[in-house]
Amino acid sequence: MDIVLTGTGSPLPDANRAGPSTLVKAGDTHILVDAGRGVVMRMTGGGSLPAFLGAVLVTHLHSDHVCALNDVITTHWVMTQGNLPLKIYGPVGIAQFVERQMAALEPDIGYRIEHHDALTQGPQLEVTELEPGDSFTVNDVSITTAATEHSPVKPTIGFRLEHDGATAALVGDTIACDGVDTLAAGADVYVQTVIRRDLVEATPNEMFQDILDYHSGVIDAAQTAARVGSKRLALTHMVPAPTPEQYPEWIARAAEHFAGEIIIGDDLTTITV
Repeated sequence: MDIVLTGTGSPLPDANRAGPSTLVKAGDTHILVDAGRGVVMRMTGGGSLPAFLGAVLVTHLHSDHVCALNDVITTHWVMTQGNLPLKIYGPVGIAQFVERQMAALEPDIGYRIEHHDALTQGPQLEVTELEPGDSFTVNDVSITTAATEHSPVKPTIGFRLEHDGATAALVGDTIACDGVDTLAAGADVYVQTVIRRDLVEATPNEMFQDILDYHSGVIDAAQTAARVGSKRLALTHMVPAPTPEQYPEWIARAAEHFAGEIIIGDDLTTITV
């Protein structure tokens, strides 16, 4: 199983980091978790394409995590000539979100059908709304869900993917909570969005400091990984985004609380388990 950090950025625009997304390649099955800005280009860099996707999993409906879902939908539709459905899973509310995306795309869909004989219908989508604790499979990948805590964003969920003895936990935006513990317990890799609390607290901007109450800090993530026995901790969606020269400092802070491997990097950083 390869976990590719296709987007390590945040809502803050960054020329070097696409919006939040992670690509999991488990054998021949490709699964995308969240769809932040630039995701289709990063998927290409990670050796995949929307046409290859077995499913898209959505953790929550914050704009930075779903703003490029329409690009995934449209590109999948055109590349498969509308002959393969795209499966989308997410929390309650994802069905309405996708429906509204399709309404926004209606003119484009009409233009393309009129222009291309191969396209006889619009995108074929299979949207499933999930409750925490739901389990399902995508080809030979087993997936379980649990509730995360990102209030006032509700509901939010995280995912645990298992394939051929390998396990990855991708929990999205959240503070430490029981659901994260459940998903990350004993995982080969636990992928967590993180902020540097000390740096955010030092920034004299009230709106920026609002993020403190609903994101895991680097230390929070490390303590979770240690508490539940995760083997590796991967940091993503980093705020404020570090430069490569600052990576050792971020890793050192986490290493004070977690003895396992700590991974931080640029877009397309790949973890093999």
